[in-house]
Amino acid sequence: MPLYDSARTGRTRHPTWLVLIFSLWIATVCNIPLWREWSRMPELQNLRGLAVGAGFAVTIAAAMALLFSLLNWRWTLKPAITLSLFAAAFGAHFMLSYGVVIDTTMLVNALETDMRETRDLMNLQMLVTVLIMAVLPSIWLWRQRTPRRSALRQIGGNLLTAVLALGMLVGSLLLIFQDFSSLMRNHTEQRYLINPLNSFYALGDIAAKPFKRDERTTLPIGQDAQLTAAPGKPPLLLLVVGETGRAGQFALNGYARPTTPELAKEHIASYRNAWSCGTNTAASVPCMFSHLGKQAYEGRTANYEGLLDVLQRSGLGVVWIDNQAGCKGVCDRVPNTSTTQLKDKDLCVDGECFDEIMLRQLDARIAELPAERRAKGVVVLLHQMGGHGPAYYKRTPAAFKKFLPECTSNNLQDCSQSLLINAYDNTIVYTDHVLASAIAWLKSKEATSTPAMVYVADHGESLGENNIYLHGLPYDIAPDVQKRVPWITWLSPAFEQRSHVATGCLQKQQDVRISHDNYFHSVLGLLGVKTSVYQPALDIFQPCVGVK
Repeated sequence: MPLYDSARTGRTRHPTWLVLIFSLWIATVCNIPLWREWSRMPELQNLRGLAVGAGFAVTIAAAMALLFSLLNWRWTLKPAITLSLFAAAFGAHFMLSYGVVIDTTMLVNALETDMRETRDLMNLQMLVTVLIMAVLPSIWLWRQRTPRRSALRQIGGNLLTAVLALGMLVGSLLLIFQDFSSLMRNHTEQRYLINPLNSFYALGDIAAKPFKRDERTTLPIGQDAQLTAAPGKPPLLLLVVGETGRAGQFALNGYARPTTPELAKEHIASYRNAWSCGTNTAASVPCMFSHLGKQAYEGRTANYEGLLDVLQRSGLGVVWIDNQAGCKGVCDRVPNTSTTQLKDKDLCVDGECFDEIMLRQLDARIAELPAERRAKGVVVLLHQMGGHGPAYYKRTPAAFKKFLPECTSNNLQDCSQSLLINAYDNTIVYTDHVLASAIAWLKSKEATSTPAMVYVADHGESLGENNIYLHGLPYDIAPDVQKRVPWITWLSPAFEQRSHVATGCLQKQQDVRISHDNYFHSVLGLLGVKTSVYQPALDIFQPCVGVK
């Protein structure tokens, strides 16, 4: 039986009632993640705290009513409420399930998510949450009839509703302001839980970006780039951009579990104190390939070319091979290819390929580069799926599931933390194999080139610590596990001679704090590319030049 069959009874409902009903629904039910977090804060565990929570709920309801009153027109009110319900429902699901918050970078990451990643995020809990919070209320909403009113009466009614809502908003805030301001200062993450205003603010911030900087133009850098002449064979550098790598989960960095048995047999250097530029791919990858560094990159007023453009300008052959959701713009001006459409009975399952598929692409992709560039040297970028969640179990072939049983659900809260860690650690075991296989391939090229490899992850991951999962929290409040990343370097003996950088020296630098700010300049320095944008002080290899 329908909740309200207005079409059958012929009754109408004043739109102001719809504004009030759905403002209250959103402020209460759709903000369960916010109220859950508030219930956990010690300073709110009393009657005063309950009053503050009630006052803030009124504030949110008044803010939504103010917004809806501005959109209270015959053809816009129902769509606006429906959009708000679905935005709130999806936001509530992700905040409840993974402990994430909704801000600009999280929304950018969501908008750039491909179908494979979207499929991993879908589960029964999402469907139930969206059904209860958005679908059923929307059905009821669209069954309501609203009266036709003259434009003058509509404007007057909207203005009155807006004034009342604004008054309620200001009044409720004033009543709780002392406690509220203290909470916001001490728990800044709470502002990202106000649903769906968090999503609307993030959308507005994204929409305003063209006014903050010219998105249509990409300014050139490194126009004076030149590859330093060196004796011997041309360089062959493999740059592996790891996805979702926790530095602390690598046995090379002191982790108790044997997650990197194959790399342990190689003569490599592993930095244990490396930090990312962001907490998600959309933020970190463009930043790490920029010459600006995190602070200047985030505050830039123009877009610039990146590392790959400078390498290509120096005369090197450059190619990007992607097994992820794209290069986020950094490979747009160099040859690039994706593995998404490849068919391989051993390495591709259900439209997704394991990372080893990229190694099978290497020879063919390099052969496609111009011969004059190959003669000078080649840089190949491999963009992994790595440890991308929440379906960690999908990232590893059966032969590399060393730690069992593992979590086989994409609703991570259904799994114990031990099963979740098993699933994630298996992705590190597989990454270890992929990197060791890449080194083996590089060694096979020593007769014709001077090979080396640098592996750096774009960001880390939360695995249930403090009920936080995945990644993407605002950088200032994100836990260290989302920001500390692995950085591994392998140099062949010939490359050590060419660059005058000794692996033994790098190993002694393993605890020096470095970050993605160093990446651009370190790669240029390692290859011997001279340009005015290169900063030796940010080159992590520079202290080991000429040092044994």
